[in-house]
Amino acid sequence: MTNTANCYVPGRYAAIDIGTVTARLLIVDVQGNGSMTELHRDHAICNLGVGVDKTGRLAPAAIARVGEVVERFMRTIDELQPADGGSVIVTAKATSASRDAENAADFVATLADLGVELSVIPGQKEAALSFAGATSAFPGEDVVVLDVGGGSSEIIAGHAGGEPRFSHSFNIGCRRVTERYFESDPPAPADIEAAGTWIAAEMKDFLGKLVAGGFDGCRVIAVAGTATSIISMRERMEVYDSARVHGAMASRADVDALLGRLSAMSLAERERVVGLDPGRAPVIVAGVLIIQQIMQLLGASSFTASERDILHGIVLDSARKLG
Repeated sequence: MTNTANCYVPGRYAAIDIGTVTARLLIVDVQGNGSMTELHRDHAICNLGVGVDKTGRLAPAAIARVGEVVERFMRTIDELQPADGGSVIVTAKATSASRDAENAADFVATLADLGVELSVIPGQKEAALSFAGATSAFPGEDVVVLDVGGGSSEIIAGHAGGEPRFSHSFNIGCRRVTERYFESDPPAPADIEAAGTWIAAEMKDFLGKLVAGGFDGCRVIAVAGTATSIISMRERMEVYDSARVHGAMASRADVDALLGRLSAMSLAERERVVGLDPGRAPVIVAGVLIIQQIMQLLGASSFTASERDILHGIVLDSARKLG
């Protein structure tokens, strides 16, 4: 992956992204032209944002779960210190659940005790980082990037390698939608319809601007767990293969069919779906529903899944700041 701006400090970088559902780690070597060589990636479904939409607070047990995973991440980072005597430059960001929580400072303090300086970033910053990471894989194209998370979803449009022309962070995510709308197991059809109506109402004005701006016919890039899970489930991957997922396309018909299939299943049945991480089963129906509604409002016939996302954007941002 290459960024044309030759303003990066070479070195080994680690990015930690702590979302509402998942905590993730990426370790890469960065060259002066912005190209990256991936050394290691890891993730764990921690469900940091359980209950935040209703209580406005991060649960102590959820903070502890993330802390245990970050300890593991830090051990890996220590094992991958450069042989030349340099150090890994670590940047950690937290997104929607931490933004919404009145006790986010407690979470920041917990990670500080582990030697991790955590920044809770606003939605617009999250969107910009996702755009930078995702579009680095598609240079020269006009694109729309979808980053559907647990507590929020970011939609960004622009020219790959440049600044976004349009960007918005919505407080609509798979965990938030699930907790607000889905009370039964499986979710009731009326509840799915109500959730879809709410999503569309919240997003239609912004997506209408994208259509009016000429982005209705360009490539739609979808990042993060819902999008990559759609590909993995469609391909029935018993072992997740990022090389097969990255760059794969899913049609609107694929999304519609998968939503119908998953929404008819109980949680126990979804946990056994080939290609789906069981930890994502509680929120996957809402995630697929969000992507379906966005595609419908954009008039998009397909999306391209990308393994390059906010983690890569965090690395590029860190390297650029040092330059």
